[in-house]
Order: sequence, then C-alpha cells, then structure tokens
Amino acid sequence: MAPQIAHLEVLPSLPPYEGKSVLQIGEGIGHLTGELAKKAGQVVAVDVTGSVKAESESISAQYPNVKFISADVSCPNLDISPESFDLIFANSFLVHLSDDEVGKMVQSMVKWLKPGGFIYFRETCANDSANQNQSKSIHYRNPKFYSKVFKECRVQNESGNSYELSVVGGKCNSNKICWTLQKVDSENDKGFQQFLDNVQYKANGILRYERVFGPGYVSTGGVETTKEFVSKLGLKPGQKVLDVGCGIGGGDFYMAEEFNVEVVGIDLSINMISIALERTVGLNCAVEFEVADCTTITYPDNAFDVIYSRDTILHIQDKPALFRSFYKWLKPGGKVLISDYCRNAGTPSTEFAAYIKQRGYDLHDVQAYGQASMLRDAGFDEVVAEDRTDQFLKVLERELNAVEKEKERFIADFSEGDYNDIVGGWKAKLVRSSSGEQRWGLFIAEKAAVKN
Repeated sequence: MAPQIAHLEVLPSLPPYEGKSVLQIGEGIGHLTGELAKKAGQVVAVDVTGSVKAESESISAQYPNVKFISADVSCPNLDISPESFDLIFANSFLVHLSDDEVGKMVQSMVKWLKPGGFIYFRETCANDSANQNQSKSIHYRNPKFYSKVFKECRVQNESGNSYELSVVGGKCNSNKICWTLQKVDSENDKGFQQFLDNVQYKANGILRYERVFGPGYVSTGGVETTKEFVSKLGLKPGQKVLDVGCGIGGGDFYMAEEFNVEVVGIDLSINMISIALERTVGLNCAVEFEVADCTTITYPDNAFDVIYSRDTILHIQDKPALFRSFYKWLKPGGKVLISDYCRNAGTPSTEFAAYIKQRGYDLHDVQAYGQASMLRDAGFDEVVAEDRTDQFLKVLERELNAVEKEKERFIADFSEGDYNDIVGGWKAKLVRSSSGEQRWGLFIAEKAAVKN
C-alpha cells in the first residue's frame, strides 16, 4: 500500500488515539508509524519483517514517543505487559499466521489491551467462491473465520475479570476488510442489544429471515420493495446515505452499486453487522457498517443527503427526538424515507397489545407518524405518509407461500421448529393486518433547501 493511500484510507478509520498508547503490528510499519506518532502519546511498532530498520531509526530520532520491536511473525509471546494499550492496530498481519496462530494472537492482543480499548484489524479476505492464489505462508480466509475467532475470544485478567471482543464496525474495499472491535466486560449487561442478538436476531434466526426475504435482506419485500422505495429518492453519484437499522446490508449494497453513492449502515445488532461485513468481500462499492444505537450516536450537522430506514424505528420509544436528529444530520434539500410497522388509531386488542409488549415495539397510526405529528414537528416539509398495508398483505402472502412450497428444504437447512416459527409468525401477521390492527406505513419527507 502506498504511504499516501494508507494515510487516507487507514488513519481516518481508526478509533480516537490522540494522546493514547498504540501498538502497531504488520504492514505499514514505518510510514504509518510516523503518522500515528504525531497524535498518539506512545507508539510501539512491532517490525515482523526486519525490512524497515533504516526507516525506523529515522522515525525514532524524529519522534521520541516511538519504540520499535523486532519479532517473529507469530509473536504471541512478545514481552508486553497486560492492559498496556488503548489501541492495537494490525494491518495485513493475520494472513501470515496459521489458523491456530491467529486464535492465539487474538487472545494475546486482548490481554495487552486496556479494558474499553480498541483493536483495528485490516486483512485481505476471500469469499467461498473466490479463486485466491495462496502460498504456505499467506492465508486469504473467508471473513467468517475471523468473525468466529473474535466472537469466541475470552480472556481473564489477574483480578479474575473476564473480557471479550465486541464488534464496533468496519468496512470493505474490494477484498480488504477492516474490523473495529472493543474489549468489553463479559459480564456487562448490554440490555436491548443483548435481547436483539440472543433472542430476536440470533445468527441462525437472521439467516432464516433472509431465506424468507431474499439474499441480503431482513425487511419486508426484500429487493422488490427496496427497488421501489429507493427509486423515490433521486439518488445521484457521490451522495452520502445513512441507513438506520441496516440489517445484513442488502439495501446498502444495492444503493451503492446501482447509484454510486456512499452508504453508512448502522445497526444495534452485532450479529447483523458481522454478517453484513462478511458479505462485503469482492464488492467494489463504498459501504461501511457500524454497530450503533441511533438514539445515542452523533453525526455532524448536514452530513447526509439521504436517511433511509426499513422496519426498524418501531423499536424506538422516543421517535420525535430521533426525527429531530435526522433533521440535523440531513443536508438542506435532503430526504428521509422510512417504512415501519404501525397500528390503527383505536385501542389495540388484548392479543395485539400483548404482542407489542413482548416485542418491545412502539407503534403509532400512520397519520400520527407522518403528516399530523412527529415528522412534521421535527421540521420536515413535503411529508408524505402512506398506508401500505394492502401491499404488506400481498408481500406476506407471497413470502408465506414461498416458504410453504419449500418446506422440506427449509427444514433441512434449518429445523422444523424454525419452519413452524416462521409460518406461524407470518400467519399471525396476516391475521393482524387483515383485521386492520397492524398497519404498514411508508413515510417520505424533505429538509427544506437553503434559499438563495
């Protein structure tokens, strides 16, 4: 990687490291080390190739906060004290290790990292169908391998506290994937995020939803409704889109590839983001993903041309506050498009009320959601609020018929319990929507353009 490219692509992606301690391992030792040293409090760079001796001496003379260590490529037994670093940056390093060495190395890195600190891995990957040239010393792996290693990593410090890695986000440029992970307390109560990942959106549960909605999608209608709704946005090359509740990224890949826009996809489910990152290999489009809570994350004002959200905001209790954030984050003239579960204006039945409570949903009638209240009160103009329940019913019927027609294959790939859960869930939605209790809304609004 050329120094200027590395500077532009890697450094802006790193978690904040100003005044902090940084451990750097892998390609980029030398030119990137000097750049890190300009802001970091301390940089320890592990030279695993022995090829940067002259450059390292020059950098050490210029930056007294830099220390170089020469080590074997596997280097799990480096003489580094536990909990020494705020950030560990590994660039094109794990591909040089065997599978067993990767697991041991990740364990070591987590031990060296301070609680709450970050690891940034950047590795060349291969998907299942990729034809990668590999040698005995270079291993281009499916990103699922790394996701599994990160997820299974557990370490214990001298005080007996247990820690693990939590995916924060990442992005992909062709076959090069970046992961940002944080060292977190294994006993930490992650609240709603834990509910999503352990109950509603288990990894296997996501894949069975994808079987219903279509490859890459976990929202109503899959690619069909995505194409219809995205066509209303007037996307232009170079624009920037925020997808709130991006799921496994199908809509983001579609927008980026078809319209040459940059997409930032956020989701609170770590499982969703991990799968989305795995799907980026081989794609040449500007998409990045982040594990984030849309109610607490902040973006600069006027950062996005479009904010897009599919069947997600039903989870948000304080929608007015979220819509005020959307308004600030959008550029003048920008658009927001939301599809979401809604309800009728009357009192819900006992059964529907129990369903809403069990799911933790916050549902409103279509007009209150859009025209009469929340979006307009947040400052948006040209608010369109459409009741799309008839379309929702047709999509549900089509999806249910497809699953029932492929019953044996579905059960073989998942289980009979999974099949019954999906079929029962879809039939229940059909009953609720046919009766008029559950509705489906489409909302489009604009932030007024600045007048000359």
